[in-house]
Amino acid sequence: MFRNGAINFLQQWEPARGISRRVSETAVQITARGPRAAAEAAAAAIDAEPSLEGAAYAILEEDEAKALWRIDAYPTSAAEADAFRRVLGGWPALAVRSEALADADWLKLALSGLPPVRAGRFFVYGAHDAGRAPVNAVALRIEAGAAFGTGHHGTTVGCLAAFDRLLRARRFGRVQDVGTGTGLLAIAAARAGALVARGSDIDPVSVRIARENARINRASVRFVRADGLAHRAIARAAPYDLVFANILARPLIRLARPIHGALRPGGRVILSGLLRVQEREVRAAYLARGFVFERRLYRDAWATLVMRRCGRRLLTRYGRAGV
Repeated sequence: MFRNGAINFLQQWEPARGISRRVSETAVQITARGPRAAAEAAAAAIDAEPSLEGAAYAILEEDEAKALWRIDAYPTSAAEADAFRRVLGGWPALAVRSEALADADWLKLALSGLPPVRAGRFFVYGAHDAGRAPVNAVALRIEAGAAFGTGHHGTTVGCLAAFDRLLRARRFGRVQDVGTGTGLLAIAAARAGALVARGSDIDPVSVRIARENARINRASVRFVRADGLAHRAIARAAPYDLVFANILARPLIRLARPIHGALRPGGRVILSGLLRVQEREVRAAYLARGFVFERRLYRDAWATLVMRRCGRRLLTRYGRAGV
């Protein structure tokens, strides 16, 4: 499963899993512009549309002065393009248009122009910015490849900022990153002092890229291919002091029980990948499982939640074993 991430070739770009680096001559970009309320509602409808599960799209504020928001969709088939047009067409306030994309190595072009990202103590950069890290920062060199998570997307930045704030009060010895993508969050945890750091992803390409990024950053992290927390290596390392889950709203809700079981009492979970309009539903799922809400961070249309596990009983059901 891959995420819906911010994809804006002119400003900031997160490659979505499963999308080829090269876009064919017949590929299209579907753009919808309009007020924020309509854009966020349409984005929530895309997330809820079964035929668009895992589809790559963006939502961002294009013009603050005009209160103009934009959705960029990158369908990989004619059926997916039709589904995007159908969903986006349900909001008259959005102006929807399609345009052909010429053949190009979009990933290379996009990443070559991305600036470094600073989130608290963390400084995330690509190979083209080697040597620019501040001396007092935890420098993380991340190469995206075909995986999600270079640090530029609002959800990834939100997770790093939330983690930095938690680190001001304590250290986290055992950390798990669900839906790890490039491995950035698990690597950040290892570089910040975690003695045990794990990362999991359902996509084998992401697992390979995450392992390479860990090697580049000399971080001791074990990455495994798994659906959520369903892997023996993850279960053996539990209970965790901190779990990252930067995925989609529906999987976040589904994982409330396994994440509760993986955390020690008092452990934290940092949840992201959800839109602001989905915050209430996701938060309710975790409150029902015995979590306490601590704080939220907003970036563009995205929300990041920090919650703490209460209670003494440790659940141990993780589901089926991963590969």
